[in-house]
Amino acid sequence: MTPHFRHVALIGKYQHPVSGSAATGSQHVLEDIARFLQAQGCKVSLEAQTASTTGLTQYEALDADAIGERCDLGLVVGGDGTMLSIGRRLAPHGTPLIGINQGRLGFVTDIPLENYQATLTPMLHGEFEEDHRPLMHARVVREGQVVFDAFAMNDVVVNRGATSGMVELRVEVDGHFVANQRADGLIIASPTGSTAYALSAGGPMMHPSIPGWVLVPIAPHTLSNRPIVLADIAEIAIELVNGRDASANFDMQSLASLLHGDRILVRRAEYCVRFLHPRGWNYFDTLRKKLRWNEGGS
Repeated sequence: MTPHFRHVALIGKYQHPVSGSAATGSQHVLEDIARFLQAQGCKVSLEAQTASTTGLTQYEALDADAIGERCDLGLVVGGDGTMLSIGRRLAPHGTPLIGINQGRLGFVTDIPLENYQATLTPMLHGEFEEDHRPLMHARVVREGQVVFDAFAMNDVVVNRGATSGMVELRVEVDGHFVANQRADGLIIASPTGSTAYALSAGGPMMHPSIPGWVLVPIAPHTLSNRPIVLADIAEIAIELVNGRDASANFDMQSLASLLHGDRILVRRAEYCVRFLHPRGWNYFDTLRKKLRWNEGGS
């Protein structure tokens, strides 16, 4: 039977190089998955850094752009961090992604490694649910010049320095002044990122179908500064008014330090990340499992 996806790229946990038994284990896992894909009739390539890290040379190695141009599917083996990284890079190409969880929580890498063959087989032949997640486009503007430009899938975070006090941040939405907030920082999270740092800071969980962002202060000085949900058609501006050693973080991409007057501008990107899930997948099933709701209940 001809697979729905003819050319599959395997992407591993390349952003955290491993050695010794861990490297050997990752290599064996990827080799096993590659052989399974070939048995299903798929051509297999490896993401270039994955190939370099694991030493698997028997498969064609492709960078992210080549994967986007030549492959029908990206199969991510790792955790959510791996998925975030490759998702940002493949979004402009519209390449769909499936995640096999070799990490911990796995909100978006949702196929258990121990049962991947039974789950993947029907997906490779066209039986899946498709889920589009918006990207955030963030820029840091300093004296009228863009000094940092990045996509983020989870969140954009402005943080105080490790040894400094609070920061003061001026917040605007579509050019309208909202408030000056004194806090340890501020998070702008997508629905995908609402179950990450924003959740631990007291923000709400947002269903991925909601076209919005959540703005969450981190340990605000004024307790009436609460999380707020905004439409994702808005552009959010955060200006550093006061505070030392503040930094901005865009998923795992960081700008080491901010200067007074720097403005972080966040809007919805023109691209979405395409996730594929097993047939019957449901967001609430994921929340229940990953957050361990109803444990001990009937």
